Amino acid sequence: MHDDPIRTRILDVAEQLFYSQGIQAVGMDAVRTAAGVTLRRLYQQFPSKGVLVEEYLLRRDARWRSDLKEYVEAGDTSARERVLAVFDWLHIWFEQPDFRGCAFINSFGELGATSPEVTEAARHHKEQFRRYVADLVRRAGAPSEVADHVVLLAEGAMTTAAISGTPRPAAQGRVAAAALLPSAQVG
Repeated sequence: MHDDPIRTRILDVAEQLFYSQGIQAVGMDAVRTAAGVTLRRLYQQFPSKGVLVEEYLLRRDARWRSDLKEYVEAGDTSARERVLAVFDWLHIWFEQPDFRGCAFINSFGELGATSPEVTEAARHHKEQFRRYVADLVRRAGAPSEVADHVVLLAEGAMTTAAISGTPRPAAQGRVAAAALLPSAQVG
């Protein structure tokens, strides 16, 4: 059922609409129209907007983390450079013409107070990101608290880039992370 091309098309359309316009601004009828399916078919695939939003976030989480990992771990680079590559990948993402910030921060801001599913999806995504960065930092030989600092730099870069409309926060975060790594390895 998850390889169903109609389901995939609906999710693709929902992701584009939710990410570009906001979840609350996009109704199921707009998703139906853009996907070119009947309302009945849409609700057969996704019994409610809440289910569609949850599926959108789960799929985006898996793809986002996979793309990040593929980029960071490509090539023969040092463990320290892999940590810094997180910021290089963010910079590329921030430069995309459709970049609107972190979908999880955005969805939590919109619906976190009323949707436990959105809250859980956002927390899961952020925790998995934190674990991945912590593993990179550990492999670079830095203490675990450095991972928390690097994650805060990355999260701050995401929010600042979205608001400012420039990818510069990724480069600024990279410089700060680079300063943390050598100092963490001394002693």
